[in-house]
Amino acid sequence: MPEWFEDIHFWENYGPIMFDRKRWDEVPLVADGVTGIARLDLYNNTADPGGPKVLDLCCGFGRIALELARRGFSVTGVDITETYLNTGREDAAYEKLDIEFIQQDVRVFKQPNAFDLALNLYISFGYFDDPKDDLLFAKNARESLKPGGSFIIETLGKEIAVRDFVETEWFERAGYTVLTEYAPVDSWAGLKNRWILIKNGERIEKTFIQRLYSAAELRQLLFDAGFRAVELYGSWEEAPYDHRAEMLIAVGRK
Repeated sequence: MPEWFEDIHFWENYGPIMFDRKRWDEVPLVADGVTGIARLDLYNNTADPGGPKVLDLCCGFGRIALELARRGFSVTGVDITETYLNTGREDAAYEKLDIEFIQQDVRVFKQPNAFDLALNLYISFGYFDDPKDDLLFAKNARESLKPGGSFIIETLGKEIAVRDFVETEWFERAGYTVLTEYAPVDSWAGLKNRWILIKNGERIEKTFIQRLYSAAELRQLLFDAGFRAVELYGSWEEAPYDHRAEMLIAVGRK
């Protein structure tokens, strides 16, 4: 039976809601952050064919992949949603950017010792039914990195989920009225999400659970995946992961 995130209908309808103008406006900041944390130059020398190679896992529309390609990096984006990848390919072709977009499950994809940096951004970690698949995902990312490479995960830390928890909210976005309900499951091992979209009298609904990791739990997972060192941050400016953290950023060094 397919898992919930394999529902293409969900991503096609919810994409404009999740990737709103705020998420596009923050792209330069995120690109600065990931290259800085990875200890790469903000802008690569495009004349250097041996320059850094970036792997964007669960790349979606190519939001970050496109920006890094604009900066001269060699970028590969991987996602399971073909319609998202097609949008990325169209944007890349329009801007004459050389990006490889691959449709594949991140539990399967790996290219040993091929990349200097691997990314999994915007809360797309912890969707698999089996937590062992999260570890498999991290192991594949590590295998795809060159020695010394970095794997950066941006996610909703369990500490932040508890601190900022709200049961319900509603808002208008992309022409929809959006209703959301949240509930902790299994003693905060996960967060149940119920999203309802209403537009022109039509209603679309989806319920799913995202596994939540504390900073310590995510650090241990990356160590279990074989990374030699792990760092934790609370912002793209490398602020500490503390009570003021904006997000959980975990960095595994191969």
